[in-house]
Amino acid sequence: MTTTAVGPESAVWRALGTVLDPELDEPITDLDFVASLEVRDHEVFVDLRLPTYFCAPNFAYLMVADAHDVLTGLPGITRVRVRLLDHFAADEINAGVAAGDGFDASFPGLATGELDELRRTFLRKAHIAYQEKLASRLLRSGCTQEELVRVRLRDLEDSRELAKLRRRREQLGLPSQDDAPLLLDDRGEPVEVDTLPVRLRFARTTRVSIEANAGWCRGLLSTRYGGEDRDLHPRQLE
Repeated sequence: MTTTAVGPESAVWRALGTVLDPELDEPITDLDFVASLEVRDHEVFVDLRLPTYFCAPNFAYLMVADAHDVLTGLPGITRVRVRLLDHFAADEINAGVAAGDGFDASFPGLATGELDELRRTFLRKAHIAYQEKLASRLLRSGCTQEELVRVRLRDLEDSRELAKLRRRREQLGLPSQDDAPLLLDDRGEPVEVDTLPVRLRFARTTRVSIEANAGWCRGLLSTRYGGEDRDLHPRQLE
């Protein structure tokens, strides 16, 4: 049975639902990375967990920092504590996020620059994957490659993939309006039909890799934590 949560917890849960695993392009709430959530008065306490003890610290830092930022931005919230559990670099990540020091300051001598370019790299991969999903759907329905390169976003039916494609384009600064072509390269230029087969093969490989990694991470998380059933009431929000 699906229930609807109301009050502070629902707002916090919705905010956490905008935080993505950068590699998998899925919300940390859907991936079951939220280990606990507590709202007391105007204070929020969140614990996050990851599939393995050795998950990449830059990915982990992005998720913890993003969660802290979106919760700090909620109206009426006066204190936020986001803590990463069971990770080899948890102390450094938690301290760095709490202090707002950034990734470089949290790992002096080890980090090689802030994480903006890493974030953009994975946004580009997600954009490629959603394009491929939508393009493959059209090809299966009988669309030719010559027709495919002329398809505009307005020609597509509303779908979860289309909504995500638009959001990723907005984040990357690429055209996302109705008259924008479905198929764009990383610079925002339309894809030509003579390069389409190679681009689609590369895009399919990217999509399959993302989906396989997501399944692998879910399996590792379930194995690590035993599939425990935690009652986080806002999880039941649709």
